[in-house]
Amino acid sequence: MIEDDFYATIKLKTGEEIFCKVAPTEEDDRTLLLVSNPIIVSEIKGRSGTVGYKLEPWLKTTTDDMFIINLSDVLTLSESSDIEMIVMYQNYVRQSTKDGNQSKLSRRMGYIANVNDAKEILEKLYKNS
Repeated sequence: MIEDDFYATIKLKTGEEIFCKVAPTEEDDRTLLLVSNPIIVSEIKGRSGTVGYKLEPWLKTTTDDMFIINLSDVLTLSESSDIEMIVMYQNYVRQSTKDGNQSKLSRRMGYIANVNDAKEILEKLYKNS
């Protein structure tokens, strides 16, 4: 009997560790995991000793949010009931789907110019130095 969806940390045989929402399914005598918005969680330590977490998409070059993993490719799987981790995950997913995971360019990010304008400015700076 297959259970409902749940949050889990999955350690793959490749060494990758992901956190995601998991929906197990049976197909042709094998168990597959349908994972939703898998992320990699990295711990970041500040100079003052503070600890934070960095959340990144598992696969960075795709816009897909659902993936199928064969259970035979999984080293271990741990269901998560850590409310803080689940809330961080849900906020990340909500934010990435709202933005499309891309920042909009603005003047506050720095000077925006085309190649010809930038080349001209750099040539003037070089000649005047």
